[in-house]
Amino acid sequence: MKNHVIVDGSNIATEGRTQPSLAQLSEAVASLMKEFPNVTITVVVDATFGHRINKKEQAEFDDAVNNNELVAPPAGAIGRGDAFVLSIANKVNGTILSNDSYQEFHGKYEWLFDEGRLLGGKPVPNVGWVFVERLPVRGSTSRRAMSSGGRVVEKNMKKTSASASKPMPVPKAPPPGARVRDTNDVMPFLTFVEKSPVGSTVKARVDAYTSHGANLSIGEVLGYMPLRLISNPAPRSARDHFKIGEVVTVVVAGFNAGRRSVELGMPEMVAVVAKPVAKKKPVAKPVAKKKPAAKPVAKKKPAAKPVAKKKPAAKKSRSKVSKKK
Repeated sequence: MKNHVIVDGSNIATEGRTQPSLAQLSEAVASLMKEFPNVTITVVVDATFGHRINKKEQAEFDDAVNNNELVAPPAGAIGRGDAFVLSIANKVNGTILSNDSYQEFHGKYEWLFDEGRLLGGKPVPNVGWVFVERLPVRGSTSRRAMSSGGRVVEKNMKKTSASASKPMPVPKAPPPGARVRDTNDVMPFLTFVEKSPVGSTVKARVDAYTSHGANLSIGEVLGYMPLRLISNPAPRSARDHFKIGEVVTVVVAGFNAGRRSVELGMPEMVAVVAKPVAKKKPVAKPVAKKKPAAKPVAKKKPAAKPVAKKKPAAKKSRSKVSKKK
């Protein structure tokens, strides 16, 4: 291996992934430095790398670019980052760390097939990054490049049919084995219960068939309609009555607070199974007790005035009577 390694950062960061990871690239570079401590390392990423990584890594990416830890090709460079990586490796006579074969450049950089010019790497579980020397893979693009007289050719693009360019069809049923979410989130469920009590009429979209009915959605809220609430007699399958994506008018037949589920039914069926709501007996108002009538207060008779006793008449003196005689 050469004393200068140019890391194809976009390729290594995407190894085993659909989107690049700055963390994965950092781990690979750290492992490379530990395994080959005496080599000079230059990390190159393409111009779109910063837009494709996770937003949480954006600040770290900007710092790495500002500190010259990562190098991006100039704007408008042909061949994205591949041409820039190969140009640097060609100039410093270095080794490239990448799992790409650069087939479109085989005619221009034949040294890619020389020993020690291409290094591959992969993260191995419970081991870490493992680096091995490799040779480019040859294919139809490589053959065209080798016969082009040193020019860079375009990659072979598979021809597609006209139907492949059409929009993807809307699936009529969930994929086999797919689990359909049947539990609502707390807040949407509580809001729906408050605004649409049992007996309310709502619009619902048919999302999927089940073995015992159909799953429907009312905005963010999921509902379920059993076969017994579709028709009388109950159909063998909800397919006989509904199409996926169809919007139907249904009635809220009940709720399951434990599972936060909503039971729906067709308007003509909910009235059949709905239990009459028992009317509450009016609460008798307590009869106010009459206060006992107050007894009339007897008027006191005025006290009788004491009768003055008459003094007895004075007896005449006998001496005077006898004198008259």
